Amino acid sequence: MHPRRRHRTRRLWTAVAAALALPFTMLSSGSTPAQAAAVQCSVDYKTNDWGSGFTAELTINNRGTEAISGWTLTYDYTGNQKLTNGWSGTWSQSGTTVTVRNASWNGTIAAGAAVSTGGQFTYSGTNAAPTNFAINGTTCAGAHQPPVAVLTSPAAGAVYSQGDAVPLAATAAAADGATISKVEFYDDTRLLGTDTSSPYTLSVTSLAVGSHSLVAKAYDSLGASADSTPVGITVASGPAVVASPPQLGVQQGKSGTYEVKLSTQPSGNVTVTSARASGNSGLTVTGGASLTFTPQNWNTAQKVTVTADSSGTGSAVFESTATGHAKAAVTVTQLAASKEYDARFLEMYGKITNPANGYFSPEGIPYHSVETLIVEAPDHGHETTSEAYSYLLWLQAMYGKVTGDWSRFNGAWEIMEKYMIPTHADQPTNSFYNASKPATYAPEHDTPNEYPAKLDTGVPVGQDPIAAELKSAYGTDDVYGMHWLQDVDNVYGYGNSPGKCEAGPSDTGPSYINTFQRGPQESVWETVPQPTCDAFKYGGRNGYLDLFTGDASYAKQWKFTNAPDADARAVQAAYWADIWAKQQGKGSDVSAVVGKAAKMGDYLRYAMYDKYYKKIGNCVGASSCPAGTGKDSSHYLLSWYYAWGGATDSSAGWAWRIGSSHAHGGYQNPLAAYALANYAPLKPKSATGQADWAKSLDRQIEFYRWLQSNEGAIAGGATNSWGGRYATPPAGKPTFYGMFYDEKPVYHDPPSNQWFGFQAWSMERVAEYYQQTGNAAAKTVLDKWVDWALSRTTVNPDGTYRIPSTLQWSGAPDTWNASNPGSNSGLHVTVADYTDDVGVAAAYAKTLTYYADRSGDTEAARVAKALLDGMWDNHQDALGIAVPETRADYNRFDDPVYIPSGWTGTMPNGDAINSSSTFDSIRSFYEDDPAWSKIEAYLAGGAAPSFTYHRFWAQADIALAMGSYAELLE
Repeated sequence: MHPRRRHRTRRLWTAVAAALALPFTMLSSGSTPAQAAAVQCSVDYKTNDWGSGFTAELTINNRGTEAISGWTLTYDYTGNQKLTNGWSGTWSQSGTTVTVRNASWNGTIAAGAAVSTGGQFTYSGTNAAPTNFAINGTTCAGAHQPPVAVLTSPAAGAVYSQGDAVPLAATAAAADGATISKVEFYDDTRLLGTDTSSPYTLSVTSLAVGSHSLVAKAYDSLGASADSTPVGITVASGPAVVASPPQLGVQQGKSGTYEVKLSTQPSGNVTVTSARASGNSGLTVTGGASLTFTPQNWNTAQKVTVTADSSGTGSAVFESTATGHAKAAVTVTQLAASKEYDARFLEMYGKITNPANGYFSPEGIPYHSVETLIVEAPDHGHETTSEAYSYLLWLQAMYGKVTGDWSRFNGAWEIMEKYMIPTHADQPTNSFYNASKPATYAPEHDTPNEYPAKLDTGVPVGQDPIAAELKSAYGTDDVYGMHWLQDVDNVYGYGNSPGKCEAGPSDTGPSYINTFQRGPQESVWETVPQPTCDAFKYGGRNGYLDLFTGDASYAKQWKFTNAPDADARAVQAAYWADIWAKQQGKGSDVSAVVGKAAKMGDYLRYAMYDKYYKKIGNCVGASSCPAGTGKDSSHYLLSWYYAWGGATDSSAGWAWRIGSSHAHGGYQNPLAAYALANYAPLKPKSATGQADWAKSLDRQIEFYRWLQSNEGAIAGGATNSWGGRYATPPAGKPTFYGMFYDEKPVYHDPPSNQWFGFQAWSMERVAEYYQQTGNAAAKTVLDKWVDWALSRTTVNPDGTYRIPSTLQWSGAPDTWNASNPGSNSGLHVTVADYTDDVGVAAAYAKTLTYYADRSGDTEAARVAKALLDGMWDNHQDALGIAVPETRADYNRFDDPVYIPSGWTGTMPNGDAINSSSTFDSIRSFYEDDPAWSKIEAYLAGGAAPSFTYHRFWAQADIALAMGSYAELLE
């Protein structure tokens, strides 16, 4: 990972763990029951009830000071509820008594932690919730329920003029005999004011021009608190007409409405006129063309009706105008009479892109989530990933397909290129890169406490075979690929905005950052965030470099890491944009961006190479494994990352580039490989790019076949460097073209092969490739996978659903034989628990949609529709589609972060970094978040907190699933 030394300085590699929103799964072991006297517990009980049956979700909270090692939960019903099945434990019932014993993997509940289990029941009559829960024979205390807060004013989407009073009002209610002590009002994470008596109100006149996310937070007399659903508003620079929603779909022969009102109280009557300003003449205003607002009703919405004729399609812009006011514009798209799911797409698109809903920064960058308190691969909600940018591209491509407007797709690429692809100023010393000596070796270690890792110039590394041809093709030494992680609001304060190096907390632009760096066991809870350009301004004496690499001296340097699945998804989106635009006769509208996607795909080949360009196959021993020459160091798969960096000092410059030895099944993208190899508009300019992608396409499909379990799910992956240091793997490890099978490649906390989302994401790409080409090998993989997934999917009568969540693996595949693939009869998967996660369900529904379209599988089509209808009918809210999540992993806010003894430094905000640091202590900004009290209560022994998150990728995937179903099956 490390380049060679020059001028007595060292270069540092940065590792990326994942650009993904992975839900944490509680990992535990042990089966010896704790002594009953030591147990202190509470149980949270929630149901989804459809009248004749229900599912029950139970969260067991360990409120004691010692771990519970092995648990048995018992409780009683008062009616005729009968157990059908259960998950995340062994369920049984005798009479009215239900007993649940822990599974092998969730038997230990750490102090302050929680585990969840669930079951499905039938019943008739009443369905009263049980109250008498016991763990290992000890009765559990009832969990105090937090208060409920609702922000009743302002209305979501409201627009106010600068300087006008914004009236905030909330209702709050306490549970369990408690009373409400106060309600706080926030603008995102900034406290605006507090009210201690009902009615809870606050008037604010100081909000700046722009979008605002407002929250009410209620506290009760027992110390519990809860925040409301955010309400998004906009503050305009002057009086304005307000229209909502900004997007509207109207089917042929039908009508739709949007609402208008004024942003500020006028002194006299104001007439608002609405009419089509441009676009499809088949859409006309048939009601509300002229509306009068008075000083009394200015803030009461009135409707404008738009009617579609019986034959046309396409979009039109309608403007609502008034003298002395800024106008409002609404885009209305006429859809075919049958296209209900395209109408759903536009409704979702409108929610996502509405500035008041909080999905985007002022620059137009998509946040990881609307909510700020969220810890996944990004460790803050207002960070973003290259994944989010790629989903924005895909969302805007689908918008172009539905509406014919390709300006937004082009604009999304422009935003991505401006903010997430490092500029020349960000990577200034690439001209010093020596492709014959691309990097200096340093071993990866298993755990963070084994770092820093020593550079070893004595280990041979191979040659980079594509650098010269990329420079020849594009006339630059710079790398054209996205960095994976960005602190959009500069919360950490590094100020590494494009073209700047550690500008500091005062910088207002988005800031490049890194986190993961210290081996597969380093979870997000154990990371030390660092800037991508380390000028030693923050951190310790050598910035952050000597936390990761041990050396005698250090140089100021820049470094970036690419998440290949995101760049491949960007290529995938460009492919569909070109296909759909050409169907409309508008191919020229997107041709320039498609050319840039081909360039991105050309550089993406760095993800095909062993980390140190060593030969692929049975590579054991860092010193003895031979260096590669030419393409023999390419495994032709999409690995976990590629990275590049160099000195900041252009007068004493050096630069380095690395690939990755680890390939995960969930990162492959055969649709992107197919497009780059076979679709002329996406053909790379380099001499060998097209041929490399053609070989990669075949290799990826073989990889899926090799990883496919006996049941049908796809296992983890393979590595050319066991342990990240070319160690000797356990005896008998099967291989794929000489790469060793690794059931959980890259990260282990939680294991990377457990999340069903990787299955849905990856098979969706295979299904798109199959749908476009009919490839028989892809169909073979999909036939088996779809049968397995459908057999583990439940859709209830009320439309609620359960899909796999956590997977457990045993055995291993057969060593790959391309001419005679093995049956993998010894590789097995079981589903440990189930979920109603909406983002994963959307990706799964897309997989079934594309597969059903080409194969004609009616059951796949039925379940795709049922999943889409189920989330649409049951899980909508003002911001999109979402479900509550219990986050038992948030007990890890207090997790220690390993810092070597004697190492000291500071974060940009002054937080100390030392051997006593924890996840929270170097992120003290979290303690100002309106949701922080939930974490405080949990860390103090309360119940695991519940959050309803609106992740950008998930909302985009839901919208895309609706659009895909409309295109192929509606």
